[in-house]
Amino acid sequence: MGEGNIRERTGALRGAAGLMVSAAVLCGCSLASSVGSSDDSPSFASRFTSFFSGATPGVTQPHSPTPSAPDVECPGVDIRTGASTMNVAAKVADATAGDLRYQLSFGQTARECTLQGGAMSIKVGVQGRVILGPMGAPGQVGIPLRYAVVREGPQPKTIVTKFKRISVTVAPSQTHVQFVDVEEGLTFPVPPKPELDAYVVYVGFDEISEQNEKKPPRSAKRPAARQQ
Repeated sequence: MGEGNIRERTGALRGAAGLMVSAAVLCGCSLASSVGSSDDSPSFASRFTSFFSGATPGVTQPHSPTPSAPDVECPGVDIRTGASTMNVAAKVADATAGDLRYQLSFGQTARECTLQGGAMSIKVGVQGRVILGPMGAPGQVGIPLRYAVVREGPQPKTIVTKFKRISVTVAPSQTHVQFVDVEEGLTFPVPPKPELDAYVVYVGFDEISEQNEKKPPRSAKRPAARQQ
């Protein structure tokens, strides 16, 4: 997705994910809800909460009109294929279900669009869950998220993308905890309507960017000393 393709760990961790799903109900789908913005409307956070309270998991609503421009629709939101869950294990090689520390999954999404000066800005909210595995422990859990606006078609094109890392705290008495994030930095020039109809806002866990950020920077090689 955009600057880094999002993918899940494969192999034994997929088996671990199956065990966790059987232990608790998870939702790996997105539900995209939207409302137009206006100065006298409720705050986005309150509407975000109301979206979830009345949402039906697994159903993605179609594009919705943006009140500030009746002929322009707000792109829908979807969870990127292959990026709906993420498993964190105590070890990478030959990991089994018993090595699972945490499983991350998405629940629901919400968005709203505003127009100003020929540019569209999209606020995207996501809600998800962190579940402790056999090797999990209370404490801080990092969640790598990737947001991207993509023009779908024979040759998909990333319009704008952003990676961010949030964290949640798992208390000693908890076996799972919810997380919520709202991203406001998705802004792009409004294209012609037929092209905008092909725009989709994708959300997913970006483990690759997470790993790249943790890598130490490469040190510049010093030139070899000349022999006298």
